[in-house]
Amino acid sequence: MLKEQKDPQPFIKYQKPEQVDYTEWLKLKKSTPNIWTKLLSLKPMEEEKNLEIPHAYDGIKELSNPVPAWFNVLFYGTIIFGAFYLYYYHIGGYGERQDDEYITEMTKADLDKKAFLAKSATKVDEGSIKIDAAQIVNGKGVFDANCIACHGDKGQGLVGPNLTDEFWLHGGSVVDVFKVVKYGVPEKGMVSWQKNLTSLQISEVTNYIMSLKGTNPVGAKAPQGEKYEEKLAIDTANAEIITKN
Repeated sequence: MLKEQKDPQPFIKYQKPEQVDYTEWLKLKKSTPNIWTKLLSLKPMEEEKNLEIPHAYDGIKELSNPVPAWFNVLFYGTIIFGAFYLYYYHIGGYGERQDDEYITEMTKADLDKKAFLAKSATKVDEGSIKIDAAQIVNGKGVFDANCIACHGDKGQGLVGPNLTDEFWLHGGSVVDVFKVVKYGVPEKGMVSWQKNLTSLQISEVTNYIMSLKGTNPVGAKAPQGEKYEEKLAIDTANAEIITKN
């Protein structure tokens, strides 16, 4: 407002822009190339006469309409990439070819398979636990290191129950004993050992405990629980292994 007061300008009447004829507008629109036309470097038909090369063969005219620049860049780029690929994989021997990749993958798969089988062989649960006399020796070592304080050095029972008779508080099968060792019985003071021992160690100590049945050590604690009749007798070799150790 102040600017107008200091430097007044003459009044200019608004003039409505002239409407463009539809034909002119259509020509103008056609003359403006779209993205596709630019990408392919297409020329309108009106400019065809400017693209003619001054020679003809049997009435056939040739136009000077080269491929787009980006296409040339892509074409020469593939040639450079092909040369690099040829040297890297076939001449220099830096990269693995398909047959080499196959050998590498098969070797890795074989190692993974062996590792899986080795891990599975030592993984035991209540569904796969079984009587195994070969585990008794190692099981005695696990028992001596972890169980003597409550069950005595011969399983005769101290704070914990006697493990040498036929009476059990929570079942006397190999599965029952395995589950008690693995999961524990917190309300009875029996802790869970699954975080301290491997499944193989739990299996070994379970087999050792099963081998103590009927050993009748001196000073054994009085029976507790219910009498359990073992359906599968432990091999007499178990007792021989215990005697030797």
